Amino acid sequence: MNKTFWPAATAATICLAGAAQAGGIERTTQSSAILFAQGNRVELSYAVVTPSISGTAITAIPNVADRYGLPGLAMKMDINEQLSFALIYDRPFGADVVYDAANPMFGGTLAKAETHALTALARYKFDDRISVFGGLRAQRAEGQIHLQGAAYGAASGYDAQLASDWGVGYVVGAAYEIPDIALRVALTYNSAIKHDFDTRENIAPGVVSTTEVKTPQSINLDFQTGIAKDTLLMASIRWAEHSAFRIKPTAINTDLVSLDDTTTYSLGVARRFTPEFAASLTVGYEKEGDPLVSPLAPTNGRKSITLGASYKLSDTVELSGGISKIWVGDAQPATGGVGRGLFTDNSVTAVGLKIAYTF
Repeated sequence: MNKTFWPAATAATICLAGAAQAGGIERTTQSSAILFAQGNRVELSYAVVTPSISGTAITAIPNVADRYGLPGLAMKMDINEQLSFALIYDRPFGADVVYDAANPMFGGTLAKAETHALTALARYKFDDRISVFGGLRAQRAEGQIHLQGAAYGAASGYDAQLASDWGVGYVVGAAYEIPDIALRVALTYNSAIKHDFDTRENIAPGVVSTTEVKTPQSINLDFQTGIAKDTLLMASIRWAEHSAFRIKPTAINTDLVSLDDTTTYSLGVARRFTPEFAASLTVGYEKEGDPLVSPLAPTNGRKSITLGASYKLSDTVELSGGISKIWVGDAQPATGGVGRGLFTDNSVTAVGLKIAYTF
């Protein structure tokens, strides 16, 4: 079994992992997969994610989630036969939720958040089966929250601006492989990252306070094995502690966001049809939780399917792409523990492209 096939077969699904397999505020799964690529490698990817999230709260609520892009850049180099190094850029967390101003319950409410992360990783192979890896992640984040509408009572009209801040976290992991059958089991821990945002609230004009926010810690368990000639089985489990993600500015002194922890599962198969062409099919599942959700994240669980394909343009250049369809669970945006509306029959579509150069 040719081990060099496997990164090619899964490249398309990896570049769409954020849309199809991440929950809560996540936009990527913070994958370390490039560490296992053969040889020195540079990857450039871009995905476009188009949500369709609508509902009702007294009156109809049109789509509240804007389309967004997910650029990615990764580089991996072998220092010697045992030690390798990787740099990864991604945008692991984000939000872009805006309620139509005409809705009486939530009209004008919005949540904007953007992150940029640069991760430096090293991997050490004890032999051809056992390896460990880890490194540091530097992350920049900023955001805005505006509450508007009858659902917020006296807090309607509140606005908070969270200025850009850098935080640092870490990654640790280990892997076991059997190269002859393309088997690999990898366990990865991504630490929480703490940010101390300079915050301006419109209920305290001229005052700049500090708001502590932690982006979620997470654990990834990734598995793959050959099950027949030129055929690979893939599976993953990802847990993320979204409940620890709290935004509680000083003046309002209440949590503006409340999220549940998520566990997301995926199962897929990849097949090489020719020496140049491979394709993959992956399904994902995230159990629905409490139907009462934050109006700033009005979804609850998900099911997904991802189709991917890759083609080797030459011995050194590979092009891959894919499309994901995600069906999100029904949810009730709530304030004060009371549901104020209903979001049903919603979905997300994502399309991604990746180009890789091996040298």
